[in-house]
Amino acid sequence: MKAVVQDRYGGPEHLRLEELPMPEPRASEIRVKVLACAVNLSDWEYLVGDPLYARLVGGLFRPKNPVLGSDIVGIVEKLGAGANRFEIGERVMGDLVMVRGGFAEYVCVSEAEMIRVPDGLSDEMAACLPQAGGIALTGTEGLKQGDTFLINGAGGGSGTMALQLAKEAGAHVTAVDNAKKIAWLEELGADETIDYREHDFARLGKNWTRILDMVATRGPSRIARCLTTDGVYRAVGGRVSVLLSLLFGGLFFRPAKKSIGMLMVPSGRDLTERVARAAVEGRISPHLEAVLPLSSVPEALRRTGSGEVKGKLVIKP
Repeated sequence: MKAVVQDRYGGPEHLRLEELPMPEPRASEIRVKVLACAVNLSDWEYLVGDPLYARLVGGLFRPKNPVLGSDIVGIVEKLGAGANRFEIGERVMGDLVMVRGGFAEYVCVSEAEMIRVPDGLSDEMAACLPQAGGIALTGTEGLKQGDTFLINGAGGGSGTMALQLAKEAGAHVTAVDNAKKIAWLEELGADETIDYREHDFARLGKNWTRILDMVATRGPSRIARCLTTDGVYRAVGGRVSVLLSLLFGGLFFRPAKKSIGMLMVPSGRDLTERVARAAVEGRISPHLEAVLPLSSVPEALRRTGSGEVKGKLVIKP
């Protein structure tokens, strides 16, 4: 089978399209013929081995799994011993961020992590949902009418879906991203927009009741000044040093009724089912910029890592 392979940490130039042996499912696994696999920022992190948590999960000195790609949609092609949740030929989807393997023609995955794809979702749309949609759902829980909500990194897959859910809740949304996405984010419904290359939202003298930060770069003191009383800030990712400062330094702002910390996303079947349901109900709709072949994975990862993509890119073997 064909797959895009990495054997070291580094940039997209280290990726190559290779022929690999057909994988065989172990106990409680299923072999899936990949129909679509979304590109996520986590793929970029596993590619370059940075931040540190990418290496702690993916291999300290070299990648444990040479194939990236975690938001997988495919057809069940073979069952491992004891696998009984699905039948051959069923269409399934799941977030395999801890093991990856989706940028290939076939992959073996734990059946416990997968769900059936609802009939109303195309392969490409379903692939956009598990990881990015899970972040969006978790990051907007509890939003209510009248809240002021800032999304830093609003133009990616998670940010655009979080914007949709925030507007549904009745929040006033400020979207932060680069200049090329500003007009587009306004078309999607953002009430205010900020070009982060021109203005640092933390230095504008404004306050928000909720902040969802896709890549944290600021310490807790600067964040606290941006929050209202009873305000909540959650970081999705960022350098370990910054995240640790937010976790521990954020404790000093609890007496001021400001909650600063990381977004804990309970990835797995239950969250994937919730995200798929939200998509079928029309509450979220992924913004798919392009569908690309396996040979385009290096460029797709470069563009994702540099923040150029509007919404999502999907690889279709």
